[in-house]
Amino acid sequence: MTDKEINVVLVAQIQAQAATIEKSNKTIAESKKTIAEMSQTITDMSKTIDEMNRTIKELKERLGKNSRNSSKPPSSDGYQKPPKPPKSLRSPTGKKPGGQAGHPGTHLHIETRASETLQYMPTACGVCPRKEECKGRACIGETRRVIDAVVEVKVTAHQALKIECPLSNVQLTGEFPESIKATVQYGDQLQALTVALNTIGAVSVNRTHEILSSVFGIPLSTGTIRNIVSRCAGTVANTVETIRQRLVASELVHFDETGTRVDGKLNWVHSASNAEYTHLTIHENRGRDGMDAGGVLPEFMGRAVHDCWAPYWKYLLVIHALCCGHILRELISVMENHLKQTWAPAFKKLLLEMKAAKEAAIANGEDRLSPQQLEQFRLQYDQIIDLGYAENPIEAPTEKKRGRQKRGKVLSLLDRLKLHKASVCLFAEDFVVPFTNNQGERDIRVIKIKTKVSGCFRSKGGADDYMSIMSFIGTARKQGVNPIRAISIRRPVFRKQRFKVFIGFRRCARMKGRTKSDDRRMLKLTRYDLLKKRRLHRAGARPAALYVSNPQFIQLERDPDFVLKRKIDILGLIAVTQCCIVNDDVFHI
Repeated sequence: MTDKEINVVLVAQIQAQAATIEKSNKTIAESKKTIAEMSQTITDMSKTIDEMNRTIKELKERLGKNSRNSSKPPSSDGYQKPPKPPKSLRSPTGKKPGGQAGHPGTHLHIETRASETLQYMPTACGVCPRKEECKGRACIGETRRVIDAVVEVKVTAHQALKIECPLSNVQLTGEFPESIKATVQYGDQLQALTVALNTIGAVSVNRTHEILSSVFGIPLSTGTIRNIVSRCAGTVANTVETIRQRLVASELVHFDETGTRVDGKLNWVHSASNAEYTHLTIHENRGRDGMDAGGVLPEFMGRAVHDCWAPYWKYLLVIHALCCGHILRELISVMENHLKQTWAPAFKKLLLEMKAAKEAAIANGEDRLSPQQLEQFRLQYDQIIDLGYAENPIEAPTEKKRGRQKRGKVLSLLDRLKLHKASVCLFAEDFVVPFTNNQGERDIRVIKIKTKVSGCFRSKGGADDYMSIMSFIGTARKQGVNPIRAISIRRPVFRKQRFKVFIGFRRCARMKGRTKSDDRRMLKLTRYDLLKKRRLHRAGARPAALYVSNPQFIQLERDPDFVLKRKIDILGLIAVTQCCIVNDDVFHI
């Protein structure tokens, strides 16, 4: 084989090998691309799996929520049986269920005399010829009473008499009372019963019509029932306004809100109440607009107990106190859905220990915990919060996203507890503040009962009327007045109260961050004229005692025993309130 032929063969082999190498390189490039795509797919699948795991975890946590470990109402539990053994926020006391030894017993007490008496002879005397003789000599062996209600319709005819005066020869006609305005009308008791069925009984207008027509035989139309309820709401409007003013002047008020439907649209009922008064309003907005429309929070300057709903914190003039019942339910949810969280049971135990210490102090006649106890509780509080953050480290974001990083239920709860530590612990530092917001929740529960029984409200006017009447009735109950009687008389149902509050004024610097509008708003809250304040100050007025029997009536009286208790900045002046509390209430200036 010649050299030329050898070169040709070598060139051919080299070209074949180059083609093979090029083909291999192309295959390698395609393989790398495939591997990169598969790696990206695996990465995307891992992200999807992580998101799905988080979603499954959230859904499981949501499914595990009920009225015991969240803010969901008991009606949302359905027919699901409670877990065994049942878990409760109350720890067992060791006492047997039922009435305890020494408690005052109650029984069916007969308050009226018998309207009818029936007597029974022995059965053996039924055919005896001397039955009447024995009946005359018989004595009462035993008496049993049956209490029943007899429905009777009473029609009173009012007649205006015509008389021809013998002195003036003029025909005179009698005048009807102001309450008698129509030829035929319904009396106060029937109207009160109609309002009570529609409001207290939570019965719809149509069912109220059916009940009254069936029981009394009086065909009250649905339109008449609506008019009766609307007139009642208008009659008690001034009393409801007085209730609002007294809540504004109160030392402590519970706030809550709940949803209901008006004309098919979601509206929100706002409640402001305490042990003496109840005030309900309804608004399209759940937040600050609805709270401002209620008229209590914008002017309130005392202690506000609520459930940490964000708009409440926009009111800077109140002392905020959080409902620890809500916090305990959230802690139980963490304990049930995040088993590795050790801080949650520790925090729950701390809250219950603080509650027990407060109750023990009250039982011993004390009005505050010792500084040592409070400091120990504060240290434990901070240590548990630090433990919670250590058990829930913030995950580094895998990719940059706009907005705040999602923190989850546990971290959000920790953030709230850390940020609002003073409001959470206020019940232990100030014995006026209760442990829970149960008062507010009880007062607003009537809305859920009304919604379940009657459905939604047909109109905004009807909803407003219902809120006014229920504010009146709720206050009447707390004042010890029978609700039906309160509706019948439709007059203020307040107990007479006398407050003694010491006030005084002195110059001060404007607080940092305070605006003039805030100062004017505070001035509005004082129910006191600024010029009068200035005249008192310029005249060198000494501290004075303020006696208030009615928030609208103010009388000043000199009192040398003045104690500075609280300062409220008002356009460079300070008003000082409460040195003495009467009837467990305080009127704030």
